[in-house]
Amino acid sequence: MALAHQPSMWDLAEEATLGPLAGEVLRHPLRDGAWVDHLPGWVSGSDEVLEVLLGDIGWREDRRQMYEREVTVPRLLRWYGGDETLPHPLLTQAREALNRHYGPELGERFVSAGMCLYRDGRDSVAWHGDRLGRGRSADTMVAIVSFGSPRPLMLRPATGGQSLRFPLGHGDLVVMGGSCQRTWEHCIPKTTKPVGPRVSVQFRPAGVA
Repeated sequence: MALAHQPSMWDLAEEATLGPLAGEVLRHPLRDGAWVDHLPGWVSGSDEVLEVLLGDIGWREDRRQMYEREVTVPRLLRWYGGDETLPHPLLTQAREALNRHYGPELGERFVSAGMCLYRDGRDSVAWHGDRLGRGRSADTMVAIVSFGSPRPLMLRPATGGQSLRFPLGHGDLVVMGGSCQRTWEHCIPKTTKPVGPRVSVQFRPAGVA
């Protein structure tokens, strides 16, 4: 896969490492029992991880039925089950760090790692909540680590209301918890601005998709 990526001018660490979560991640309470945790720059040296993720890790282009026609999903996808080795050891370390920090609150472990590759500003994901399986009826968490060009994560109440914007940059972490997947929706909108590739790594508990 040949995608042009401009290395970060600000993240100059030679080796990919994780920063602390305790005392650093900032919680933003939302309405209806939802919340979002945000930690910019959780991963240092994230260019190293991005280079691996932009390689041949089994990316696929999906097609989905929309109304009366089949359309191509505007992003590439890769899903790792809990028994699969993640493509970079830092991602395994990230999942374990998230489990240590959020496990007592979540009551279970992050298991799977879903990945989305947004190749440029034309790639996107529409408004949705991760409501398949247990996420439809029970509170859960989805932790996202972002690599590559900054793209905004937008959130809005599922019943309507003003949207919120979380800018996600290279190595940033965002965790959506409480009732967020049931009572709010999120999206990555398209943009006409010239942007490079971005990979979103989403850690979820078993039974949440």
